[in-house]
Amino acid sequence: MKNSNKRISFVIYCLASITFVFGLHTSLQAQTQPPDRSVTVYQYRHVPADKVDEFIKRETTYWSKVAQKAVDNKTMSFWAVFEKVGGYDLPNSSNYLFINTFPDIDKVGDVFSDANAEAAAGVKLAEMETNSFTTVTSQIFLHEREWAQSSKAVPAKDFNYVELVYHNTNYPDSLIGLEKKYWNPFIKGVMDKGQTPQVAWGNAIVLAPFSEKFKFTTVSYDLYKTLGDLLMPVTDPKVVFPTAGLSKIDKIELNRREISIYRMVKVIAAP
Repeated sequence: MKNSNKRISFVIYCLASITFVFGLHTSLQAQTQPPDRSVTVYQYRHVPADKVDEFIKRETTYWSKVAQKAVDNKTMSFWAVFEKVGGYDLPNSSNYLFINTFPDIDKVGDVFSDANAEAAAGVKLAEMETNSFTTVTSQIFLHEREWAQSSKAVPAKDFNYVELVYHNTNYPDSLIGLEKKYWNPFIKGVMDKGQTPQVAWGNAIVLAPFSEKFKFTTVSYDLYKTLGDLLMPVTDPKVVFPTAGLSKIDKIELNRREISIYRMVKVIAAP
């Protein structure tokens, strides 16, 4: 991660207005839920092989404290460092991924200003910064949508590897809606019954950028305890997949999905 001047160059995007959801708090009083305007940032970073140890040390020792302070102050709800496992063209591509979620994207400066970062970490910026020896290869903005996890899962123990699946469709809201209707209840059920080694699933809609070089409009993620479970998941043969729903999803995807695998190095999350 970067401070406001050196670590993250954010472009502020206008979020579309989200319709208020109204529900009855009691039979006599209506209560309105505020719209979720949180923004998640995926920042892809290339770290030279001879700098990996120092990078991991600084991020997990110092920047995790900055993230924890921000989570405590409710200016951030999630911070994570992921290490890519495998891949192609490794010398010229990212090998680490930061995932940061902000309830209010316009308050990012409050989190990563030099003074706030140094105060939270307890050291000078020169001792903790990683911008000088790493390269940001790309950065995308997303809005988290659906989430399901096994009722038996213990995140600190079981969330170790994640498979990020990038989807391309002209109808991202429809794809998210279909996953909510068909995949979410299905995967939740089989995880709860222990019929799959998968321990959690979620998805998000891409807010920006959109270009010929980045055509993906939604991202989904599958979490596992071990790399073996992720690479070769064994599903109970009695499981009946929601084929009708999956067929509808396939029809609105434009091309083959892209998949990347990561090991979770460090995660700070709101309770």
